[in-house]
Amino acid sequence: MDNDKQYLKILSKQFTNVAMTATEIINLQSILSLPKGTEHFLSDIHGEHEQFAHVLKNGSGAVKRKIDDEFGNILSEKEKRDLATLIYYPEERISLIQRKKMVNSMDDWYLVMINRLIRVCKSSASKYTRSKVRKALPKDFAYVIEELITGRRDLGDQEAYFNEIIKTVIRLGKAPDLIIALSKAISRFVIDHLHIVGDIYDRGPGSHICMDTLMHYHSVDIQWGNHDIVWMGAATGQLACIATVLRFSARYGNLDILEDGYGINLLPLFKFAIDTYKDDPCECFRLHYREGEYDLANAQMDRKMHKAIAIIQFKLEGQMIKKHPEFRMEDRLLLDKINIEKVTVTIDGKEYQLKDSNFPTLDPNDPYKLSVREEEVMEKLKAAFINCDKLQEHVRFLYRKGSLYKVYNNNLLYHGCVPLNDKGKFLEVELCGHKYRGKALYDELEKWLRKGYYAIDPEEKQIGMDMLWYTWCHKNSPVFGKDKMATFERYFIEDKETHLELKNPYYTWYDKDETVTMILNEFGLNSSESRIINGHVPVETKKGELPIKCGGRLLVIDGGFSKAYQPKTGIAGYTLTYNSYGFLLAAHEPFESVEKAVETGSDIHSETVLVQHVERRKTVADTDTGKEIKETIEELEELLRAYRKGELVEKE
Repeated sequence: MDNDKQYLKILSKQFTNVAMTATEIINLQSILSLPKGTEHFLSDIHGEHEQFAHVLKNGSGAVKRKIDDEFGNILSEKEKRDLATLIYYPEERISLIQRKKMVNSMDDWYLVMINRLIRVCKSSASKYTRSKVRKALPKDFAYVIEELITGRRDLGDQEAYFNEIIKTVIRLGKAPDLIIALSKAISRFVIDHLHIVGDIYDRGPGSHICMDTLMHYHSVDIQWGNHDIVWMGAATGQLACIATVLRFSARYGNLDILEDGYGINLLPLFKFAIDTYKDDPCECFRLHYREGEYDLANAQMDRKMHKAIAIIQFKLEGQMIKKHPEFRMEDRLLLDKINIEKVTVTIDGKEYQLKDSNFPTLDPNDPYKLSVREEEVMEKLKAAFINCDKLQEHVRFLYRKGSLYKVYNNNLLYHGCVPLNDKGKFLEVELCGHKYRGKALYDELEKWLRKGYYAIDPEEKQIGMDMLWYTWCHKNSPVFGKDKMATFERYFIEDKETHLELKNPYYTWYDKDETVTMILNEFGLNSSESRIINGHVPVETKKGELPIKCGGRLLVIDGGFSKAYQPKTGIAGYTLTYNSYGFLLAAHEPFESVEKAVETGSDIHSETVLVQHVERRKTVADTDTGKEIKETIEELEELLRAYRKGELVEKE
């Protein structure tokens, strides 16, 4: 009781009298009746920054749906497509129209477009309070836009007022700026909150650009993927993680992400690779570059750097496995199984021919020991990663906005899998001498992943750093979910039977109702409307695989955002939206370029599947925010009672 009274006294400093308290209760109660904001789910972006930016702009079809709702058959399909393109790329579209003289009068075009944009903006903002709308508007045009979208144009005396505003904007040469401001406001309003279900990094050329975009997004959370976690490990200075990040960047011809994007000096690795693999063609280390996006003049040098860092990675991983026998990863110790004279390696008792015979830095007596020069290279790279301000800023953002899983609005979001055993029950995993399973495994791992970056105690920090590497590639890691990372085999062994990576039993059981129920219950969800949103493993649409599992209770939204996966998946990714009416799953076509999108109005949102349509339209009251608002209302009503009983004295 004393604590309650003390809390009410604190609350009374903000709401000082009956009138203020009652007004806030009325305001909050009315917010509960507003439609639920639209959530947007994306997964496995893998550095495809242009496609990522486009999907953010079009809201996975949400913008087109708003245009359709507002204009129906009033506009032709081409006119609606052109309007959508203007919203996505206002500056580029205006420039194109001016440059190619695509209209007779720019002023007339401005007048038509501004009026259309106002209608879409007004519709998009209708599910928010005026206060929230005002805060979200671009500052330069906040007053003008608020007037245009909140007034009543159907009233005769208001029509002239609205027209005069728009005509004055055009006359003063500010029409392009207003169009840009309206377009940004629409993109902001159609999506209330963004979920990134893991793997922002690796493969594509713009992971750092994706991170910059996310840091400026209005509302976002992130569920870490294994590729995010290895970069988080690299930022701590964990050597095996640094080597892995470098190898991936080299493999996909993206070393400029590190050099130009993050300013990390790769000269030490370059010089070492030149000297060590000078006459080695490094044929096993050909790059997975993208046609037209990679300078082939660098290919030979990049292959040498690729091999140099790969060998270093295998050595550092071997050191980690020997340092942590509790990881039980001895089957991944392969360098000591190499017979240099026979050019073979023995795996699981079977001898395989190696495709490469040149291992100048491998000491047969201690194959996992770095050479003196390799040590020097890694120490310099470690310092570069730790002291890279931009990388540290991005990683702190990942920690601040991210987690291994998230329960949000009665749904469970995670990147990989909840580790299961062959019987479909939660797998018991040993970490630091204790056993965990299900939600407890996630919670314990996340505790150590955060310590790896933030812990002050050196011993705790080192364990956390090593756990970042463990989480990246261990078979029991929830964000990996395979029996091994067959990197060595894919480079050096022709026989594809050694390349196989067996998935955790989760992927056998996750289409079963009892399994999904068990997982949801484990994370505190028991509603029939709860769903699991899952990423990580590409859905192979070409083979007839579907992203909708267990009758729509589990949705896998990795459909191949990464161009490296698209030949396998057949599409360019799945995304998901959850609005007040239900879930919509969108399949996307490959994104060609911003230039083509601007010039032709092409879009990459190709197909939408209704996963669930709710019987009753969801409101804010049905959300996590709604629960918080209801609790605040209860507290304010207690404060109101205290004022009315004279227990607290009102102030002016």
